[in-house]
Amino acid sequence: MSDAPPSGGPVSKEFIADLAAASRVLADEGVVDAAGHVSQRHPDVPDRYFMSRAMAPALVTPDDIIEFTLDSDPCDASAPAGSLERFIHGEIYKARPDVNSVVHSHSPSVIPFGLVETKMQAMFHMAAFLTRGVPVFDIREKFGTTDILVSDPSKGVAFAACLGDKDVALMRAHGSTACGATLQSAVFHAVYTEVNARVQHWTQALSGGGPMALLDQEEGRLADALNQGARLRAWELWRQRVREETGW
Repeated sequence: MSDAPPSGGPVSKEFIADLAAASRVLADEGVVDAAGHVSQRHPDVPDRYFMSRAMAPALVTPDDIIEFTLDSDPCDASAPAGSLERFIHGEIYKARPDVNSVVHSHSPSVIPFGLVETKMQAMFHMAAFLTRGVPVFDIREKFGTTDILVSDPSKGVAFAACLGDKDVALMRAHGSTACGATLQSAVFHAVYTEVNARVQHWTQALSGGGPMALLDQEEGRLADALNQGARLRAWELWRQRVREETGW
């Protein structure tokens, strides 16, 4: 008899295929490499979520998707090992009922902003969601010297508290995590956080330390509302590329 917690019930093949495709999209867009992961909350049972087994995101297929509780325990006792950092996902879902998808990555242009005093700021309309703020999680503040990974529930709780009500949080000497109300939104946030970071590096270099005409909060609010349609357009493009490559 299995000691695994019960499943939240079946989900559609399309749901699973889209989640697997999201891993490949994030790899194609340079957000993840051999590490990183994306999850999606169960559409009918809020205390369950789905994520791939521990593997390179670019190789994920629908067969690699595992169902977890919000304590990040697999619902199948025979499931392959999940990511060490799955607690990022479970604890965000506990803290944020509005979030239905989470992306954790080590995208290279973003990492420096978790190491310096210069804050990440919204540089253009596609990254307008960043005007709401981008907190930085320094794991040392609560846990001292660690291996940097959010690899247990207590670290996941601390990170979710740092994220608060924002769409993105940086992780010192580690990477970042983006979330959204939908899978499409979370992927969009992750991709455009990386793009925005590159634009900010270039803009600061060009400014020579002078003033920059950044988006203000009201511009950000208006642009982000308009970008609801852009999220879907971007997803359709990215998803079609994976469909043509894989057939699912």
